[in-house]
Amino acid sequence: MVFGIGFQNNFGKAGDRVKIVMAHGSGGNATRELINNVFKKYFSNPYLDELSDSACLEKSEYPLALTTDSHVVSPIIYPGGDIGKLAVCGTVNDLWMVGAEPQYLTSGFIMEEGLEMETLERIVRSMSEAAKMANVLIVTGDTKVVEGNGGLYINTAGLGYRKFSQKLGAKSIKAGDSIIISGSLGNHHACILSQRMSIKNSIESDCAPLGSAVSPLLKSNLNIKILRDVTRGGLATVLNEIAESANVSMELIETAIPVDPEVKSFCDILGLDPFYMANEGKFMCIVDNNDKEEALAIIKSTKIGENARIIGTVDNMHCEPIVAVKTRLGGRRIIDVLYGEGLPRIC
Repeated sequence: MVFGIGFQNNFGKAGDRVKIVMAHGSGGNATRELINNVFKKYFSNPYLDELSDSACLEKSEYPLALTTDSHVVSPIIYPGGDIGKLAVCGTVNDLWMVGAEPQYLTSGFIMEEGLEMETLERIVRSMSEAAKMANVLIVTGDTKVVEGNGGLYINTAGLGYRKFSQKLGAKSIKAGDSIIISGSLGNHHACILSQRMSIKNSIESDCAPLGSAVSPLLKSNLNIKILRDVTRGGLATVLNEIAESANVSMELIETAIPVDPEVKSFCDILGLDPFYMANEGKFMCIVDNNDKEEALAIIKSTKIGENARIIGTVDNMHCEPIVAVKTRLGGRRIIDVLYGEGLPRIC
């Protein structure tokens, strides 16, 4: 179903706290009013405004990249973002990581009974603003209402054009390559966990679209080997996956890895490890050693990459792929993938 079917006068009187009810998922008047007064109000564009069963897009001269993602976070609104912004950023960032420029998104909203209309509209507005920031169009979508206690879940799909000549992949990684992180670790995870635990601090989510930093990297003539956004499982899991795929080992320098002071204090108190904490506006890249300084300069020239650092190198000194960290005390520890839950889930 496309946004366009499915509020009889379900917005209520002035001052009422209007909530989602099962009728909003009936496909009738209530659904139609919901679509027109919330979704179409903020997502309007020529494709979506057709209100057809599918969005009919123009033929592309470029190879396509397609991704899909589902977004579950509690609380759904938090400092620095909300589930709507998260849905857009998470999807467009997945496309950027394979060298594709995002173009179009779909969005499916699964709403629980009791979700306040004011909250829904705030999230839809935020999603619209994030889409404009990422320069993508939300061209079609769907709504469903289920029994529950006011929760919200969003599923997205994203379509991008592979306009760049860069060939990204783990197989091109070799000994001597440099590892770069685009900024400080752990902000998103620490923010969400702080909200859940009612811990007062000024930590905000880093949720952001990564195109402003990734696009100039892809347009450069630099030898970029691979890009990955550092989300669930954290940097440790991402690097281990790459090391295994490329059959290489990696050596990181703990003192080079940026962590904001307040996030570090938060981790110290709760016994958390920033290597395993999720981020929603950070990426890592592996580049040829000869191009590391220029690649770092490109990333640091953008707002989202101001705190970027070169954090380690690739080597082939071990009989099996491992990721190791040279500690502040001069020792060395192995970091593996995240097993089980490990940390409270935050997305």
